[in-house]
Amino acid sequence: MSITPSATALQEAEDIADGDAPGLRRGSRRRKQGGNMAKQYPMWFYLPAGILFIVLFIVPTIASFYFSLTRWSLFDIQFIGFANYVQFFKEPALVQGFTNTFIFGFVTSGLKVVLGLLIALLLTGRIIGRTFLRAVIFFPVLVSTIGVGITFKVLMDPFDGLINKTLAVFGIQGPAWLTDPSLAIYSVAMVDVWRGVGLATLIYIAGIVAIPQEYFEAAKVDGASAWHSFWNITLPLLKPATVTVIILSLIGGLRSFDLIWAMTKGGPGFSSDVISSVIFKQYQAGFFGLSAAGNVILFLVVTAVIVPIFWALNRKQVEQ
Repeated sequence: MSITPSATALQEAEDIADGDAPGLRRGSRRRKQGGNMAKQYPMWFYLPAGILFIVLFIVPTIASFYFSLTRWSLFDIQFIGFANYVQFFKEPALVQGFTNTFIFGFVTSGLKVVLGLLIALLLTGRIIGRTFLRAVIFFPVLVSTIGVGITFKVLMDPFDGLINKTLAVFGIQGPAWLTDPSLAIYSVAMVDVWRGVGLATLIYIAGIVAIPQEYFEAAKVDGASAWHSFWNITLPLLKPATVTVIILSLIGGLRSFDLIWAMTKGGPGFSSDVISSVIFKQYQAGFFGLSAAGNVILFLVVTAVIVPIFWALNRKQVEQ
């Protein structure tokens, strides 16, 4: 009975004869095959995605920058340089809008992080009705923002609103939630936290259940208390979830418009105006170029705030 050596065996024999280890040679051949496949991958395969990206993102972005330098209507365009930006910064409501934008963004983001983490810790514990409570917390995320705004506008009415009537039962005189200039922006921020904390809770729950239980069991064997387990195990391992919640809620807060418009329309006066509502008011007044300049300013503000925070938080994760 004759035995015919296979092609692989012959190749390995040749590798040995050449002084190369068979495994290394096979790895080299696979890398070459992968490189050849990459070279053979047709560039036109990227063409549909590239066209969509250019049409849907690049062109509108460039058009926005161009229109922000013009005074334009549907029938006429006049290039005026940076005059729209100069005029935009002269608007009396802009400084208030800038301040309110940062207050709204950082207050809502901070509260969503803290409340989302606490609620997630509660809903991952052994409590009765845990699944039902998770659904209740997440339900406001599914509701229309405009619907939430209109509902809370009725509930926060200083005279006939259910909130102040409930407080009156306990002898407490409720404030003018939406008509007090010093309180309006914070009232809207609380509603935004109520509506968005469900998403933060969901992200934290996913992060908590992904932590291996062996860590907690080992800490318990070593005599660690619940607080030490939370501080030294849960909180460090939840940093990716925390970064996600901070970035998402901060971007949403800085760009927020619909809830503020539904509840106060930027009022009373300009007390609850944010950059987005200022832009919309300019658009309503027919100053389209000025509105485009406001959009560019909002884009630059959000980028200037988010990119350094995102870079710093991710850098800390990599270092750890």
